[in-house]
Amino acid sequence: MAELFFDSVWLRPPTRKRAGQPTLDRAQIVRAALAMLDEEGLAGLSMRRLGTRLGAGATSLYWHVATKDDLLELVVDEVLGEIYVPEPGDTHWRMALSVMANGMRAAFLRHPWVLGLFGTKPTLGPNAMRMGERSVALLTEAGFSGLEVSHVSSMIHAHALGSATTQAAVVTATKRAGMPVEEMAEQLKPLLDRVSADSPNYDRWRKENATLDDPERMWTEAFAFGLERLLDGLESWLAAGKPA
Repeated sequence: MAELFFDSVWLRPPTRKRAGQPTLDRAQIVRAALAMLDEEGLAGLSMRRLGTRLGAGATSLYWHVATKDDLLELVVDEVLGEIYVPEPGDTHWRMALSVMANGMRAAFLRHPWVLGLFGTKPTLGPNAMRMGERSVALLTEAGFSGLEVSHVSSMIHAHALGSATTQAAVVTATKRAGMPVEEMAEQLKPLLDRVSADSPNYDRWRKENATLDDPERMWTEAFAFGLERLLDGLESWLAAGKPA
């Protein structure tokens, strides 16, 4: 199993073009796979179906991408390439982390299928390494050191990933139900009235705040609130001399 985990497409040299090889290239295949995944999710992607979409046989794809697992690694890095991480000196480290976190959440929501792929393979592609390089540089310049850099990065990643995972799951459920999020939220209210009868504090809070009236706004505000509190804590911790 360890061999499978570390058998990364990024650790192997790309296949060399041979005489008579089809005119497809790896970038074209990755773009088409990304579009298919956005439309149909992980279950809808196969090398055969991708070949049909590109007007080529699956065998033609294997000239450039040896396996479906390799293809998924390539597409994950393509998604990471959509996330901007400011360079040190471009802005204050707090703003830089906010830009990165919001970019991550937005990318994950655009491509929700990617959420289930993180951790299945090491992220070693050029876009992943660019993110890592810039993150280390800006956090080091901000005053974090050693494993603190990894811990801060993990906190920001976890917050963006958790927010996107929850929202994507609800959106997927509503698509399966064939109704918009707002309509499903409206239909949920009578059920909440029934089950919250024995939870007076929750019931009163829910009715006073009308949290289900605008789910999109609720998700966005919850993410922003959590991110700001994380950044507040980090900034205070730095200012206090990083107490244990």
